[in-house]
Amino acid sequence: GGDAHAVALDVTDAGSVREAARWVEERFDKLDVLVNNAGITGSGQVSPEDATDQIPSTVDLDMVRAVFETNVFGVIAVTNAMLPLLRRSPAARIVNVSSHAGSLTLTSDPDGPFSALMPSAAYTPSKATLNALTVQYANELRKDGVLVNAIAPGFVDTDSNNHTGFLAPAQAAEVVVRLATVGADG
Repeated sequence: GGDAHAVALDVTDAGSVREAARWVEERFDKLDVLVNNAGITGSGQVSPEDATDQIPSTVDLDMVRAVFETNVFGVIAVTNAMLPLLRRSPAARIVNVSSHAGSLTLTSDPDGPFSALMPSAAYTPSKATLNALTVQYANELRKDGVLVNAIAPGFVDTDSNNHTGFLAPAQAAEVVVRLATVGADG
């Protein structure tokens, strides 16, 4: 029953972010939902277990910086640019797309699937940082009525994992929509 519009932008380009915020303001004057979905692994189109370039002791710092530029700093840039528009909405929602790989509990379990299967000195730390950042935005914006949540949609079949995921993108989108439309107690 809603009206959705996608806006293409490069979250690592300040001009592109400003232009997207301007586009939304000119057409709608407010923003009801922001979904921060831009994300990269840094390893390209490979299965997680084949991301050997993410082994902490040999990781390329430029790759880590690029991942954080998109997965963390991009979220900050886009969220901050859109906040004036979100604050004009009577029920604004921000949904940050994270990952189970961002869970310190799951990734620190030596017997869990993340410790042995997926070396990750860039992607995992970026998603853990995104989770912490989501909490900080939620704490700040709660008083303004802006609800901020993160989702871990599961192992979704995408280019970023070389289509080894077992969930369809539509299944992940269902979770995003649920949080984008969550009630005031969400």
